[in-house]
Amino acid sequence: MVDAAECGVKVMCRFRPLNQSEINRGDKYIPKFKGDDTVVISGKPYIFDRVLPPNTTQELVYDACAKQIVKDVLDGYNGTIFAYGQTSSGKTHTMEGNLHDPGRKGIIPRIAQDIFDHIYSMDEDLEFHIKVSYFEIYLDKIRDLLDVSKTNLAVHEDKNRVPYVKGCTERFVSSPEEVMDVIDEGKANRHVAVTNMNEHSSRSHSIFLINIKQENMETEKKLSGKLYLVDLAGSEKKTHVPYRDSKMTRILQDSLGGNCRTTIIICCSPSVFNEAETKSTLMFGQRCVCNLNTFISGEAVPVEEQQKGKEKKNSEATPTIDSLAPPPQPLCDAEKTQYEELISDLYQQLDDKDDEINQQSQLAESLKQQMVDQDEMDLMRLQREHEAAKEEVKEVLQALEELAVNYDQKSHELEEKSKNNIQLSDELTQKSTLLSTVERDLATLREVSGHHKKRSAEILGMLLRDLCEIGTQSNEGPGAMEEEFTMARLYISKMKSEVKSLVNRSKQLEGAQAETSRKIQANEKELASCQLLISQDSLMEELAKLHAQGASHTNVSETVNEFERLNKFCFWVFNNIEKMHEVSVMDKEKEHMSKMKDAEEMKTALQEQMESHTEAHQKQLSRLRDEIDEKQKILDELKDINQSLQLEQEKLVSDYDKLKQEEQEKDDKLQQLILLNEKREQAKEDLKGLEETVLKELQTLHNLRKLFIDDLNTRVRANVELDSEEAGGSLALKQKIIFLENNLEQLTKVHKQLVRDNAELRCELPKLEKRLRATAERVKCLETALREAKESAMRDRKRYQQEVERIKEAPSPFVQDIMPDIMPDTTQQHLAHRVIPSEEVGCRAHGVHTTTTNTPTKCRRLSSNTTTTTVAANKKWLHTRLRFTNKHTWNEITKLHHKHKNPDHQTEEMKL
Repeated sequence: MVDAAECGVKVMCRFRPLNQSEINRGDKYIPKFKGDDTVVISGKPYIFDRVLPPNTTQELVYDACAKQIVKDVLDGYNGTIFAYGQTSSGKTHTMEGNLHDPGRKGIIPRIAQDIFDHIYSMDEDLEFHIKVSYFEIYLDKIRDLLDVSKTNLAVHEDKNRVPYVKGCTERFVSSPEEVMDVIDEGKANRHVAVTNMNEHSSRSHSIFLINIKQENMETEKKLSGKLYLVDLAGSEKKTHVPYRDSKMTRILQDSLGGNCRTTIIICCSPSVFNEAETKSTLMFGQRCVCNLNTFISGEAVPVEEQQKGKEKKNSEATPTIDSLAPPPQPLCDAEKTQYEELISDLYQQLDDKDDEINQQSQLAESLKQQMVDQDEMDLMRLQREHEAAKEEVKEVLQALEELAVNYDQKSHELEEKSKNNIQLSDELTQKSTLLSTVERDLATLREVSGHHKKRSAEILGMLLRDLCEIGTQSNEGPGAMEEEFTMARLYISKMKSEVKSLVNRSKQLEGAQAETSRKIQANEKELASCQLLISQDSLMEELAKLHAQGASHTNVSETVNEFERLNKFCFWVFNNIEKMHEVSVMDKEKEHMSKMKDAEEMKTALQEQMESHTEAHQKQLSRLRDEIDEKQKILDELKDINQSLQLEQEKLVSDYDKLKQEEQEKDDKLQQLILLNEKREQAKEDLKGLEETVLKELQTLHNLRKLFIDDLNTRVRANVELDSEEAGGSLALKQKIIFLENNLEQLTKVHKQLVRDNAELRCELPKLEKRLRATAERVKCLETALREAKESAMRDRKRYQQEVERIKEAPSPFVQDIMPDIMPDTTQQHLAHRVIPSEEVGCRAHGVHTTTTNTPTKCRRLSSNTTTTTVAANKKWLHTRLRFTNKHTWNEITKLHHKHKNPDHQTEEMKL
């Protein structure tokens, strides 16, 4: 058990295990543990109150570091637990851990649970009041984690000179769950940033305060204890250790010394990668081991004992005060009351100033937040506009792509239609050739039919000739009767053969043409009837002749009988032939009719087929023509569509170019806004520097105020305790009070002046920026004007040189015209020869207008210096005259002529 009278600062050292990134990197494990209090790094031992290796559980850490402090706080002592170390060394894991995991929760949740466990086990006569506060110190500003609107809280002291954070939120808790809720609420508002060593590393010092007040209801004994649980930010890159910070020191003033038990947990990394920081952390822990604190319980002391203690202290301090103070002078009650009122007024003024400073800080924070929000809104608006422009460009590009795809499809369809058109044209040519072939075949058939008609006409002509021959032969005498009979028989046989041949020919001709067959049949019928008539007539004539001759011949009856028999036979033959012919004709007619029907049907079929083919060809031709017209229309429409698409494409391209230009302009505007934002950030940085300066001045004012308060409290306390003894020093005290009041007024004036200067600088900043921009534009304009002036001067110089060269080579006619009026004859002659002797120049310079032969003495009287100067003067006069001659200024020429008449004046000007 640690003695309550005197105790050293407990320093615990905890090493975490290697994390995954260190294992992947292959870092070496450097610590070596010797016992429970020693760790060796690179051969050097470091000794602490307790060394906790990586395999130590959270419960063991709590038992070793914080369990005793809970009992001490409940006994009336103040306690503080620090977690110190570099980033990602395990500080937050040690202090908080996993708040809702029983095995992995850290010191803070275990302390909350342990406090209430102790309270539940204590006497029922005790009444407890437990308050918790949770705040952080970030960039030397105190920020309430339970009320984020309180951003820059001030540190004050109560009447017992105990520091406290003014305006900080305090929550009364009655269970560990309520404590966990407060911690969860505060953790959500902490400043957390991603670092190279830890994904969620806090950049601020967090302080969790547990204030426990207890009162015994029977004895009225009161105890109070505070427990500060501090989770510091990373110790790397710190010139001083974190808890030596000014505001941290003031807050923990009554907890780092005096009535406090302090435990420092230094957290270290075992990786060789962090060896330097680990050694620095261990050295800090060893320095802390040497510090000692004297602890006094927070038990409430009666007023009589406090008075006795004060009197004892006063009696001990009286000799020193008497030796240092001037002779005392008694103070009356009115002066004491006045001083007390003055002191209370000064305290009130200080509180008002603190409130005003706090309000100004909150206003500055709100303005900063508004500026940040405004910048974010502007940036988001610009980003939205940029995204919208991108979307529009993307839509336009998609539309262009769709148009290109449609154009390709239309082109492909046009190619297919063109191919189909070519195929239809080929088919049309094929059908045309087929039609011409059919027409040729039809013409051939017509020629064959005409040939058959001619052949039948020739056969009929031959038959008629044969009949004529038979008639001529039958008219010869009766003596040739037998010959006639034989001729008749032959004729009949010939007729039969001819009939057969005609039948065969008719069969052959029937297939060729129906009309020819009908004519042939008609001719055959006529031929048969004619033959019968001819044969009957011839036989009747012969019979008549025979009857007329009859009696003279003996065999007439026989002949007549035979002839009758022959005649009957002929009639029978002819009847049979006729019947046969009729039958054959009927058969032939039937066959011919059938053939004719077939032929007609074939013809009609052929005609119908030809007509159908013709109609089909006509229809196909018309259809092809219609299709060609439609294709042509489609082609024209496609051309129009293509032209419109090209126009639309050109329009879209122009729109795309406009959009690109607008996007470029927007990008330029965005760049300008970014530059303006950078300028604004620079102005903010400058303003921030100014604010830091103001804050430093305010901090200096605070420090001076504190010194003033301390000095004032000391002197007031001395005045109160030494009423009569210090009566003689009242005048000096009044002077000091007046001096301090003046200092306070001056500091207040300085503070107000700084605030006004800050506001004026903020107001003048845009004006200065505008003036700077105007100056820059003016400088650019002047540079442009200077450049143009130089260019014009160079052009004038070149033009002048060209004019001089041209005049040197050949004087202008205008100069030659005016030369006799403004120059003497001799000067004219010498200029014409481009040689001016010095003697003549000298003579002319002195007004001598004669030749060298007439006035040699006067010319020789001129000195060489005068001659040279005069020549230079004449040369300058000549150049000046020529320049003004080119400008055609007659007045200037006249002036130069007068100057030429006064060479002494011209010489003096040239000398000057």
